[in-house]
Amino acid sequence: MVTSAEQIRRYKVLALFSFGFRPFFLAGAITAAAVPFLTALALSGVWNVKLANGVLAWHAHEMVYGYLSAIIAGFILTAVPNWTGRLPITGKHLAVFAALWLAGRVAMATLDGPVGWGAALIDGSFLFLLDLVLWREVFAGKNWRNAPVCILIFLLAVGNAIWHFNILHGSGGVFSLHFGIAVVAILFALIGGRITPSFTRNWLAKSGRAATIAPFAVFDKIAIGVLVAGLFLWLTAPAQTVTGFALLIAGLMHFLRLGRWRSWRTLGEPLVLILHIGYFWLALSIMLLGISVLAPATVPGTSALHALTAGAMGVMTLGVMTRATLGHTGRPLAADVSTIAIYALVNLGAALRVAAPFLPAPYAQVTLLASLVWGGAFAVFAIIYGRYLLAPRLRGA
Repeated sequence: MVTSAEQIRRYKVLALFSFGFRPFFLAGAITAAAVPFLTALALSGVWNVKLANGVLAWHAHEMVYGYLSAIIAGFILTAVPNWTGRLPITGKHLAVFAALWLAGRVAMATLDGPVGWGAALIDGSFLFLLDLVLWREVFAGKNWRNAPVCILIFLLAVGNAIWHFNILHGSGGVFSLHFGIAVVAILFALIGGRITPSFTRNWLAKSGRAATIAPFAVFDKIAIGVLVAGLFLWLTAPAQTVTGFALLIAGLMHFLRLGRWRSWRTLGEPLVLILHIGYFWLALSIMLLGISVLAPATVPGTSALHALTAGAMGVMTLGVMTRATLGHTGRPLAADVSTIAIYALVNLGAALRVAAPFLPAPYAQVTLLASLVWGGAFAVFAIIYGRYLLAPRLRGA
């Protein structure tokens, strides 16, 4: 039987397609860097362009169903072999998969009007195909523990389909965008709740310190369940008092969950600490969503939403991308100056975007600066880590 290592070595010449994280992390980073920058240019009038469905709709869709879908695909396709013990998708199959995602980006920027159905079919098929691949691996490997991940990927694909359906029928895509964001938040709570304490425990043990981190328990299940309930209410009854309180309770429970992982013990390891910071953003954003429902004059909904997207999702994706890239390309698991800069930029950009309505500076200027700083984090990743993603795994590693 051909082993994973042997299969990967066959594609040494085209290292980009030797593992799922390589093309999708690079493509996702470029998307996350380019979309906010291009949107800012278009809204400021510097770039006079007509995009399908409008600049703002294109921006929102590409950040949720473009960038995030790419990072999720990269993570899933890399993690599945570890989950199931089966071979990874590599070579021409991975190249075709990546090409489908890229075709979706091109279609979203160019196809409009009567040919909008073409964009819907091209872009919409990617997540459904990813989910089919994931279900196949889970069934083949009898790895039922990850069935919830399959369900969430399917729901994300449904959210994208709803967006296309609404746009093609002349209605807004706000619900479908919120739906996708809610699904990703639950996915991050589920997977982040696995890898954050796991990496923390491993690092503490490696550094010779007591690796006493609370294991996954009933409390974690309840916290995720309350989060699901709160986000469901946010989607179906966004202005109701019960929704605000449900989100506040969910955010508090996830702060308590984070505390069970003893974040303060990871201050000496940025590659682990960044995951805790990302989860902190997740808990904070859920609480801010709750406050925005109960007291919208105190916390605008846009600030709460960007705490979840730019904050939690931006920080957690870069935390996973940097660590996975270093580890899977055979490089030391150590954060250099560029990695620290990536973490600083993404957190600063998110903080500026959330704080924009409260600052004395003009709102438009602050949001523009926030977009450039946040996107700059992904640009640095694409430049620095892109070299690792394009090059073969280091020999002897």
